[in-house]
Amino acid sequence: QVQLVESGGGLVQPGGSLRLSCAASGNIVSISSMAWYRQALGKQRELVTIINSGDNINYADSVKGRFTISRDNAKNTVYLQMDSLKPEDTAVYYCNAWVLTPTGNGNFWGQGTQVTVSS
Repeated sequence: QVQLVESGGGLVQPGGSLRLSCAASGNIVSISSMAWYRQALGKQRELVTIINSGDNINYADSVKGRFTISRDNAKNTVYLQMDSLKPEDTAVYYCNAWVLTPTGNGNFWGQGTQVTVSS
């Protein structure tokens, strides 16, 4: 199987920065795309940003110019640099990946990491 483990969440003041990491491990042949989603209290989970194997990137309009996704293919790791954070960025952030395993393609989720933006 495949495991995704996020780290880097926490409490930050408005205008501050955080960097999230998500490391994939397990029976991985290749990873086609990695993404970050978030879910605020009482709201649906939403896509924040996604990067595919060709390094094509998309961002939600709400984070464009403030968040940056990157990946280290050698480490099967994706990062999310979050700058100019706002209170409305407060949410649980989840890592997601489409992974080719020896038994086929699968979609996997991390356990989530809390990001709280508050003064």
